[in-house]
Amino acid sequence: MIKKQILEELELFSLGTGGIGSWLTPNTDNEVFDRLTRLSSEPLNNVQLNQLLVLGHGAPASDGFFNYYWATAPENHTYSVESIPGFDSSFLNRDAIVSLDHLKWGLYRLYVDALLYFGNVRSGYRALRAMGLKELNDFFTSRRINTELTKARGPSLPLEEIQREKRYLIAESVGRSFGTTPDSETGLRKILLEALLTHKMHDGGNITVGDLLASEHVTRKYGGRRAELEFAAAEIRDEFIDSKEQLESLCAKLAADYQETVDLAAKNTRRYLSMAGDLDVYVAATMNSREEYRDMAGKMEQIFSDIRLRSLELRYFDPTLSAGNGHQDKGLIEGLLLKCAKVVVYCPSEARTFSKDADAAMALALGKPVIFLCDTEQYARIKEDGHRLSHMLDAESGTAVGAIFTDSLSDVSELLYRIFENRMEYELEHPMKGYLRLKETVTGSVVRLQTNDPLLTETIFNHYHGAR
Repeated sequence: MIKKQILEELELFSLGTGGIGSWLTPNTDNEVFDRLTRLSSEPLNNVQLNQLLVLGHGAPASDGFFNYYWATAPENHTYSVESIPGFDSSFLNRDAIVSLDHLKWGLYRLYVDALLYFGNVRSGYRALRAMGLKELNDFFTSRRINTELTKARGPSLPLEEIQREKRYLIAESVGRSFGTTPDSETGLRKILLEALLTHKMHDGGNITVGDLLASEHVTRKYGGRRAELEFAAAEIRDEFIDSKEQLESLCAKLAADYQETVDLAAKNTRRYLSMAGDLDVYVAATMNSREEYRDMAGKMEQIFSDIRLRSLELRYFDPTLSAGNGHQDKGLIEGLLLKCAKVVVYCPSEARTFSKDADAAMALALGKPVIFLCDTEQYARIKEDGHRLSHMLDAESGTAVGAIFTDSLSDVSELLYRIFENRMEYELEHPMKGYLRLKETVTGSVVRLQTNDPLLTETIFNHYHGAR
């Protein structure tokens, strides 16, 4: 094998950005390539690998580093290293690199780990190369999810059941529509009675609640609240009424359903707070209609009914089952639960809200996996144009953390299973010199990236890593 062939085989790892990413380039000392051509007949031990690294203007690595990346497939890594392209069980338990494929497998692992935990191959290698075998095992073990402990926790206190058709009643806008009491001067009941009286004075006859809310009287006097009022009255909007008594009865029943539902949701919120330290998945969603609440409830059931997730005993926050005591308290509760959760699932609607986008941004800035569950149309737009929350810098390390995008409920279940079983699979992509993307393989989403802008790279890492 000649120099040109070796460079082609190892092109993925030739970044030209300094450090180990510049070890193998057309300008590298020919002695490096001469030695690599003899791997099959003369396996390469760590002493000689370090010499080749130095000849390529790189830094040598510890024996433990060599053992970790080329001689073992650690069970306590944060993903299955056997899923890395090119793995062969014959690589294991050796004291030398026996082929170019063997060399590539270890480098691939190193690059994936560097992007995942340092955001940059050079910085990752700089930190990991000096560690001994125990240090490396401890480093990655500490970053794993403790799957066995998760399974062994047993069930938490049960949540209160709320009928799917009534979950929309926990929405804040529904609460505003009822006012401080069902008899409030600004409440739904009062407005409907006004509209019915006006209707009787002009047209008379049977009319639906929905038509009352669409009437000229309501539009003129309460036009700015019409969407809110129609949302609150969704359960009775198709009911025909022809008398004040009939309307009073419908409103009383709706108010009772509202109070019962909110009370159950408030109990659930207390249960969620009681399990905050054990919360696994936080689900954020924007829901602005009865149908969206009902649809979201169905999505939650479908995602978490996956038999593999049920066996994990996951604790997850269901936004269709929880209500806060006002907007401010709700924001504090959701912010706390998001901070405590290990993974965030975000279900944006067409009418996205600042608070939910902020949830996703906060989770990415905390370095958490964030799964965007989009509808088919949203997903197509994101695939074509990208998304402004596609990547955020981890506030602690400066690593560029990318969200995972999908329009498939089964993808979400699969991703949660892989994350909590430490079985994620990754693929490296090198689209241009010095630029790397790390994709997870279920959806092809870019979860980490390394820019080829040297000023940006150095500025990020100087500031985030504390160098001045």
